[in-house]
Amino acid sequence: MSHKLVQVKDVLDNRFQIVDGKLTILEAMEVAKTHNCDSLIVDKRHEHDEFGLVMLSDIAKQVISKDKSPARVNVYEIMAKPVLAIRPDMDVRYCARLFERFGISKAPVIDGEQVLGMVGYEDIVLKGIYHE
Repeated sequence: MSHKLVQVKDVLDNRFQIVDGKLTILEAMEVAKTHNCDSLIVDKRHEHDEFGLVMLSDIAKQVISKDKSPARVNVYEIMAKPVLAIRPDMDVRYCARLFERFGISKAPVIDGEQVLGMVGYEDIVLKGIYHE
Protein backbone atom coordinates (compact mmCIF):
# COMPACT_ATOMS: atom_id res chain seq x y z
CA MET A 1 0.00 0.00 0.00
CA SER A 2 1.55 3.31 -1.02
CA HIS A 3 1.15 6.34 1.17
CA LYS A 4 -0.22 9.51 -0.40
CA LEU A 5 1.89 12.44 0.74
CA VAL A 6 -0.18 14.86 2.80
CA GLN A 7 1.72 17.99 3.68
CA VAL A 8 1.09 20.35 6.57
CA LYS A 9 0.11 23.14 4.13
CA ASP A 10 -2.78 20.90 2.99
CA VAL A 11 -4.31 20.68 6.47
CA LEU A 12 -3.34 23.89 8.29
CA ASP A 13 -5.92 26.08 10.02
CA ASN A 14 -5.80 29.76 9.14
CA ARG A 15 -7.77 30.87 12.19
CA PHE A 16 -5.02 32.72 14.07
CA GLN A 17 -4.08 36.32 14.71
CA ILE A 18 -0.72 38.02 15.15
CA VAL A 19 -0.67 40.27 18.21
CA ASP A 20 1.77 42.49 20.08
CA GLY A 21 3.21 41.01 23.28
CA LYS A 22 2.34 44.19 25.18
CA LEU A 23 -1.41 43.60 24.82
CA THR A 24 -3.19 42.75 28.04
CA ILE A 25 -4.72 39.30 28.29
CA LEU A 26 -8.14 40.97 28.26
CA GLU A 27 -7.32 42.65 24.93
CA ALA A 28 -5.91 39.38 23.57
CA MET A 29 -9.08 37.54 24.59
CA GLU A 30 -11.12 40.13 22.68
CA VAL A 31 -8.97 39.60 19.55
CA ALA A 32 -9.41 35.82 19.84
CA LYS A 33 -13.17 36.14 20.31
CA THR A 34 -13.58 38.63 17.43
CA HIS A 35 -11.61 36.43 15.00
CA ASN A 36 -12.90 33.09 16.35
CA CYS A 37 -9.42 31.68 16.98
CA ASP A 38 -7.81 29.83 19.87
CA SER A 39 -4.22 30.68 18.98
CA LEU A 40 -2.47 34.02 19.02
CA ILE A 41 0.96 34.40 17.46
CA VAL A 42 3.04 36.99 19.30
CA ASP A 43 4.85 39.13 16.76
CA LYS A 44 8.61 39.55 16.69
CA ARG A 45 9.87 42.80 18.22
CA HIS A 46 12.79 43.07 15.78
CA GLU A 47 14.42 41.07 12.98
CA HIS A 48 16.52 38.91 15.33
CA ASP A 49 13.61 38.07 17.63
CA GLU A 50 11.43 34.95 17.49
CA PHE A 51 7.66 34.47 17.35
CA GLY A 52 5.77 33.63 20.52
CA LEU A 53 2.50 31.77 21.04
CA VAL A 54 -0.44 32.10 23.41
CA MET A 55 -3.36 29.70 23.27
CA LEU A 56 -6.66 30.08 25.09
CA SER A 57 -5.65 27.10 27.22
CA ASP A 58 -2.59 29.10 28.38
CA ILE A 59 -4.88 31.94 29.46
CA ALA A 60 -7.10 29.49 31.35
CA LYS A 61 -4.13 27.81 33.09
CA GLN A 62 -1.92 30.82 33.81
CA VAL A 63 -4.40 33.64 34.35
CA ILE A 64 -7.95 32.49 35.08
CA SER A 65 -7.13 29.47 37.25
CA LYS A 66 -4.67 31.56 39.28
CA ASP A 67 -7.30 34.27 39.79
CA LYS A 68 -5.19 36.93 38.10
CA SER A 69 -6.83 39.91 36.44
CA PRO A 70 -6.80 39.58 32.62
CA ALA A 71 -6.59 43.38 32.49
CA ARG A 72 -3.35 43.41 34.50
CA VAL A 73 -1.37 40.60 32.85
CA ASN A 74 0.38 41.13 29.52
CA VAL A 75 0.63 38.58 26.74
CA TYR A 76 4.44 38.49 26.94
CA GLU A 77 4.19 37.29 30.57
CA ILE A 78 2.50 34.00 29.66
CA MET A 79 3.53 33.34 26.04
CA ALA A 80 5.63 30.39 24.93
CA LYS A 81 8.74 31.68 23.18
CA PRO A 82 10.48 30.64 21.03
CA VAL A 83 7.93 28.35 19.40
CA LEU A 84 8.58 25.20 17.48
CA ALA A 85 7.67 26.16 13.90
CA ILE A 86 6.48 23.65 11.34
CA ARG A 87 7.46 23.87 7.66
CA PRO A 88 4.49 23.90 5.25
CA ASP A 89 5.96 21.11 3.11
CA MET A 90 6.44 18.70 6.04
CA ASP A 91 4.65 15.33 5.82
CA VAL A 92 1.83 15.29 8.42
CA ARG A 93 3.18 11.99 9.80
CA TYR A 94 6.45 13.69 10.73
CA CYS A 95 4.55 16.62 12.18
CA ALA A 96 2.61 14.23 14.44
CA ARG A 97 5.89 12.58 15.52
CA LEU A 98 7.40 16.00 16.27
CA PHE A 99 4.37 16.92 18.42
CA GLU A 100 4.72 13.65 20.34
CA ARG A 101 8.46 14.11 20.85
CA PHE A 102 8.12 17.65 22.20
CA GLY A 103 4.84 17.18 24.09
CA ILE A 104 2.89 19.80 22.14
CA SER A 105 -0.45 19.61 20.37
CA LYS A 106 -0.39 22.67 18.12
CA ALA A 107 2.24 24.79 16.40
CA PRO A 108 2.50 27.63 13.89
CA VAL A 109 3.26 26.86 10.26
CA ILE A 110 5.96 29.27 9.15
CA ASP A 111 7.49 29.67 5.70
CA GLY A 112 10.59 31.87 5.96
CA GLU A 113 9.35 34.82 8.00
CA GLN A 114 5.66 34.44 7.11
CA VAL A 115 3.14 32.74 9.39
CA LEU A 116 0.77 30.74 7.18
CA GLY A 117 -1.44 29.22 9.87
CA MET A 118 -1.58 26.78 12.75
CA VAL A 119 -1.54 23.00 12.70
CA GLY A 120 -2.73 20.67 15.44
CA TYR A 121 -3.52 17.01 15.95
CA GLU A 122 -7.15 17.64 14.94
CA ASP A 123 -6.06 19.07 11.59
CA ILE A 124 -3.70 16.17 10.94
CA VAL A 125 -6.33 13.54 11.74
CA LEU A 126 -9.51 15.09 10.36
CA LYS A 127 -8.15 16.88 7.29
CA GLY A 128 -5.12 14.74 6.53
CA ILE A 129 -5.02 11.05 7.32
CA TYR A 130 -8.80 10.64 7.60
CA HIS A 131 -9.35 11.69 3.97
CA GLU A 132 -6.92 9.18 2.44
